[in-house]
Amino acid sequence: MTSNKPLLLLVLVWWTVIPLIAQDRPLDSYTSDGDGPYDRLIIRGATMIEGSGAPPVGPVDIVIEKDRITQIQNVGVPGLPINPDRRPVAGDREIDASGMYVLPGFVDMHGHPHTSQSGQGVPLEYVLKLWLAHGITTSRVVGAKGVDWIIELQRLSDENKITSPRIVAYPGFGQDFGRSIESAEDAREWVRWVKTRGANGIKFFGAPPEIMTAALDEASNQGLRSTEHHAQLNVTRMNVLSTANLGLMSMEHWYGLPEALFESQVIQNYPPDYNYLNEQHRFGEAGRLWKQAAAPYSEHWNSVMNELLELDFTIDPTFVAYLASRDLMRQSRNTWHALYTMPSLWEWYRPSRDAHGSYWFYWTTEDEMNWKENYRLWMKFINEYKNRGGRVTLGSDSGYIYNLYGFGYIQEMELMREAGFHPLEVIRSATILGAEAVGLDADIGTIQVGKKADLVIVPENPLANLKVLFGTGALRLNDETGEVEIVGGIQWTIKDGIVFNAKELLADVRAMVEESKAEMGLPAGPMPMSIETTTDH
Repeated sequence: MTSNKPLLLLVLVWWTVIPLIAQDRPLDSYTSDGDGPYDRLIIRGATMIEGSGAPPVGPVDIVIEKDRITQIQNVGVPGLPINPDRRPVAGDREIDASGMYVLPGFVDMHGHPHTSQSGQGVPLEYVLKLWLAHGITTSRVVGAKGVDWIIELQRLSDENKITSPRIVAYPGFGQDFGRSIESAEDAREWVRWVKTRGANGIKFFGAPPEIMTAALDEASNQGLRSTEHHAQLNVTRMNVLSTANLGLMSMEHWYGLPEALFESQVIQNYPPDYNYLNEQHRFGEAGRLWKQAAAPYSEHWNSVMNELLELDFTIDPTFVAYLASRDLMRQSRNTWHALYTMPSLWEWYRPSRDAHGSYWFYWTTEDEMNWKENYRLWMKFINEYKNRGGRVTLGSDSGYIYNLYGFGYIQEMELMREAGFHPLEVIRSATILGAEAVGLDADIGTIQVGKKADLVIVPENPLANLKVLFGTGALRLNDETGEVEIVGGIQWTIKDGIVFNAKELLADVRAMVEESKAEMGLPAGPMPMSIETTTDH
């Protein structure tokens, strides 16, 4: 029997962040804040960005019957009045989207729906409403408090009984099995078991080769998809090339990719005093990893990329998950924290020896400089992978490291833009490519007759400024009035033909935050670096 202690250690560390046995408000006690679906819902006069990468078209009227798009009608040309003779007949609800933009619903490929019993102390409703308010209509959940809990959340969302994006369930490998996975047969048994529970896929962290080989083979046999965070505890035995060749379908973050690009070494250049359970060691040294990989466009760099392309491998980089590493002050003081970050979540972010991702024990300029270079090299690989036809998706991994639910997803869009993606390529990654990666592209991902009515309606042009997708909108000087105004913010998110007022969802979240502050005796506004104490100098 093969010992799997490194995997067990990592799972224990990770699932202390997402408790498996915590009792929270029953899922079936939640309700839906949406309206519909309607027999005939019509979105009138919008400019359509349909998700495949095609340029905008408009004005169009979009007809939705129940949960499906049944007609997309061009009703004129820009600059001229709409031709009433071309408009579809009236519906039982109509949304005037004149001057607005309509996009497919967004797919977040890396979601963790935390609850009030997790270390973050946030209500589930808080997470789900922030997601929907930022246009996320599908979330691939790659970690939550229990297998059956994830599946139940998925069922309630599929039945549209709760305010929630569509849930694609990827439980963590070995989760809720009742015993450790010590052999290939254990791995196969767990995969078969999680399939019977209703999972769509599996989230791996790594395991000994014989166990990973068996698990991935069985996942393929069972029709389950797969993704992996190639944890440092296992990556020397199996990097991204190893797992992709065994059938792994996608990767999270970037661990395992630089290791596949090593030329003059096998193991990351750890300092002698490194300890993986020291979070500053872990994240600090991670920021030095891409410099150890093959140079961009070198023979080995190209070889690794081409092999992943041939395997139709999906990369979900989650740039935003590490954004504070290159500029802690900026990420920790984003404007939305004042109104939308729960006090308990703020406390979760502060430096802590025993909280995952709270690694600011003494974060230095040198750490940030290393991470800036890390991003430069990482983004170069991702952009070129996209340019050569590779599938790159958007995932936020929010809830950690000053990365707030919903807001972090839009930040990920901006980081894709920084990496070199055209805005239309960003939207394509957020919609149809995400849908393809989870096997739902026949139903979602583009605005197309016959597909599900998953849509985002925003008053401003997101291709000109992705910031208008933030719940806080974007600042703009009104030259006619001389006043500074806030523009944008998503107006409506539609999922399965059900209309959610994004502004009202955000108002609900603000009320949750203010209620929590009041309960703790805290003033309105941004939190201090510690909500327990302040220090005078």
